[in-house]
Parts: sequence; C-alpha cells; structure tokens
Amino acid sequence: MHLRVPRPRSLAGQLFAMQAVLIAVVVVGYALFTYISDRGQAEDAAGRQARAVSLAIADSPSVAAAIGTPDPTARLQPYAVRVMRDTDVDFVTIMDPYGIRWTHPDPAQIGHPFQGHIERAQRGETFTETYTGTLGPSVRAVTPVLAGERVVGLVSAGIKVEEISKRAQEQLTALSGVAAGALLLGAVGTYVINARLRRHTHGMNADELSRMHDYHQAALHAVREGLLMLDGQYRVALINDGGRELLGVSGDVVGASVADLGLPAQLTGALLASEPRVDEVHLAAERVLVVNTSPVSGGERRGTVVTLRDVTELQSLTGELDSERGFTQALRSQAHEAANRLHTVVSLIELGRAEEAVEFATAELELAQALTDQVVAAVGEPVLAALLLGKTAQANERGVELVVARESRLDDGLLPPSLPARDLVTILGNLVDNAVDAAQGSLPSRVTVAAYTEAVAEADGSELVMRVADTGAGVDPAHADLVFQRGFSTKPAGEGGRGLGLALVRQAVRRHGGTLTVTEAEGGGALFEARLPLDGTGGGATGAGGAGLPRSRPEPGGVR
Repeated sequence: MHLRVPRPRSLAGQLFAMQAVLIAVVVVGYALFTYISDRGQAEDAAGRQARAVSLAIADSPSVAAAIGTPDPTARLQPYAVRVMRDTDVDFVTIMDPYGIRWTHPDPAQIGHPFQGHIERAQRGETFTETYTGTLGPSVRAVTPVLAGERVVGLVSAGIKVEEISKRAQEQLTALSGVAAGALLLGAVGTYVINARLRRHTHGMNADELSRMHDYHQAALHAVREGLLMLDGQYRVALINDGGRELLGVSGDVVGASVADLGLPAQLTGALLASEPRVDEVHLAAERVLVVNTSPVSGGERRGTVVTLRDVTELQSLTGELDSERGFTQALRSQAHEAANRLHTVVSLIELGRAEEAVEFATAELELAQALTDQVVAAVGEPVLAALLLGKTAQANERGVELVVARESRLDDGLLPPSLPARDLVTILGNLVDNAVDAAQGSLPSRVTVAAYTEAVAEADGSELVMRVADTGAGVDPAHADLVFQRGFSTKPAGEGGRGLGLALVRQAVRRHGGTLTVTEAEGGGALFEARLPLDGTGGGATGAGGAGLPRSRPEPGGVR
C-alpha cells in the first residue's frame, strides 16, 4: 500500500483560507469589542436612569410630606410601586436617615436596614454604585431627601445587572446577525476573487509558481534566438538577451513603444502589423533576421509574440552558394564551348590542316590565359580576383561583357584584417549581380568594375573604392534611397523574392563605417560606388589616375 502525499494547497486556496480567517477574526473581534462597549454603555445608561428616578423622588413634595407622618410606609409604598412601574426600574427604596426601609418591592423587607452604602448620602451627596443586595447585583443610585439643610430621608432606585445583561444580549444578538452576514459576504467575495485567481494561476501553488518563474528566467536568458513580447499597445513587455543583441538595443526598453526603438522602417512595420508574419527576412542594423510574429488573443488582442532568428551567416553562405551555382553554370557553358573548340581542332586535323588546328588552339589558350593574368595583375587580392573571374564567365554566359577598368589596382595583403573577405564578396558580388541584371538586353551590354585604394585628404589614411557601372536603364533619382531598402526592386519577383541584395550591400558598408551612393553613369545606366575606410593603414598604389578618377563612369578600356 502506497501512501499518497497530499498535494500542497494552491496559491488561490491558501489565499482564500487566509482571507477567510482574517475576515472571521476581524468580525469576531469587532463583535466582542462592540459587546463590551455596549455592556459598559448599558451600565452607564442604567446608572443615569436610576439617578434621575431617585432625584425625582427625593424632590417630590408628596414624599417630603409623607416622611413627616407617623406612618410613612402607608403613603410611600404605593407611591414607590407606581414609580417602579412607570420608570422601568427594578426597585425603589425610601428609607429614614439611618437606612431603615420604609418601602421595598418585597414588603417583607420593609423595616429592615438597607443593604448598601449610604454614608455619602447621609452627608447630603448623591452617588451611584453597583452593589449586591436582596434582589441580587444591581446598579443603584442613592440620594438624600432634604428639608432645608437637614437630611430627613434617603431614596435609592436601581436596575438589576441581570436586566442590563438582557439589554446587552439583545444588542449582541442583532450584532451577531450583522457579523454573520458580513462574514458570509466576505467569504463569498473572497471565493469569487480566488476562483478567478485559480484560473489565472492554473491552480498552481506558490512553490510551483516560484519554480516556474525560475525556469522561465533561465530559459529566457539561455535561448540564443531573440524573443520579444509586445502588449496590446505595441509596447515592449518582455525581451531576452538574444532579442537585445539581434535588434541592437540596449538599456531598459521594457514599456517603450516599438516605434521608439530606432529599428529600420520595414522591421518596425512587421512588428506593428496586426496579422501574423511567417519567416519574413528583414535587415537590422548589422544582421539579417528571420521574423515570426503571432498575436496573443483571448477574446481581445492582448499582445504579440515575436521570435527572431539570426541568418546573417546563412544569408552569406546562401549568397556564396548562389555564386557557386553561377560558376557551375558558367563552367558548363565553358565546357560546352571548349568541346566545340576541341571538335573544331579535331576536324581540322582530320582534314589535314594541322597547322591551322595548332594556330586555332594556341589562340584560344592565349586568350583564356591573358584574361586570367590581366585580372590577377589588376586585382591581386585573391578572393576578389576569383570573384571577378567567376562573374566574368557568368556575365559572358548571359551575354554581358564584364570589364575590369584599367585604373583598378588592389595588391594582395593590402586590406586590413578588420575588412573580411566575406564582406567584400557581399558588397562587390551583389553590385556586379545587380549590374549584370540591369545591363542584360541593352546595347551594348556592358558592366564596368573598378577596385582601388584612394588617399583621404581630410585624414591620414586611405579608403577602398569599389565602383560598378552598367549600361542598363539607370536608377530614377526619386528612387536613389529606396533602391537600398529591403524589398524594393524594379524587376519581377523571382524565387525567394527580390530587393535583398542592395540592402545587404548597404548593411555591410555601414557596418564598416563606409558610404554607398548611386548616380547616373556616362552614357546612361547606373553607377554604384562603395567607399570603405581602411583604418588609416595607408594606401598602397592607387593605380594610374586613381586619385583623380572622375566621379562618373570609369574608363571602359581594361581587362575583358
């Protein structure tokens, strides 16, 4: 047989029990205090009543006249009985100056000494006391009957303590009814409130709530993903460490409106949206975020739960994968072209034209090698050189001529460690892809790329300049700023959407403290220029005409 350990009472149950006991103690204490107070007040009232009756009797002329007769009892006893009946006192005793009774409710006590204190009355003073006499404990008043300055008799009127208790008991009964009603009302109100509390706490006790809070706090700070909870007015109700890091906010933001957090407009709009958002890609200051929002509702809108995932690295890897796919397609095209050339060489040999075959093969080999040598000579930085070679083949496959301008000069080892190659690939790769898209279908279809360092006149240092010009339709000046915002594109949406590449470029440029502009190139088209400071590391060669390069389109004559 297993003994079942009783579950601790829920928090609502504990509060109900405490409140019920508290109400009971308050009501019983108040009732007891009221009873004692009413008992004292009843005794005081009885004393005042007895005093008034005794004074009235002592001042009555008929009483003074009866005292002077040979048999005062004969006239005073009926009078005393009548006064007792009319004034609702328990006894009226009239006696001589020595305390011998002339009247009494019990006629057998007439002629006997009065039981109580009369000394003060014999001295002409009226007083009140509680004393146990022949009728039991009573509150009585004793007053002298004066004939001039001489005391000729004494009068005592009193009310039995038993009667006083009955009066207090009646008040106590009424008070008990009121107290019981108050206790019942308090219990019902407490039960209703605690029933609601039980629903909100799901019947958990204080230990369970405390433990859940500890788990909640531990999980909140341990989760790397960002968690943001907004109330019904879109104010921050809760944010974890991951959310602060991903959104780039600091300080106490709980209670602040989402609109006041300084987030990009598109991200702010997603957080303020009333409908759910599922796996939307947005840009923060330095990160690419996947945003999911879900409203919290229970008959009315109570707030929004927002989860944030950092996909900056994933987005970069996706870009590299897209580049690799482009390279693969370019290699397939080149392989196809190489197969055609090889068939041409074989056919020339079969026709007995060996010299022409050798001449044709040598020319093709020299052209490919010259392209590689010239790109590497212009851009010695290996990552950018590989990027440009791949983009050249990829653009050629799409019918676009990619030209590396003559003034390009970027030696290997020139770039500082603070400028990672991945960011350069993001910037230059997206600019080239955007330019190839714009130039495709135009006449001529050309993209011109220049990469070089340039001395900064205002400071002791230099900056990296990357310029990409195309022969496309150009950018409307009204859209010069919108073109860098996430989601903006003049091209039809494809798989995965459009309008993210240039937004990533601007994010990377800003992250390194650079500038990104778009202007009109010579002869039409768009010219994108990214400038990144090199932290005062000095320049290296700037290439011919590098410092004085015009701000429009670079000279097209270069590596093709």
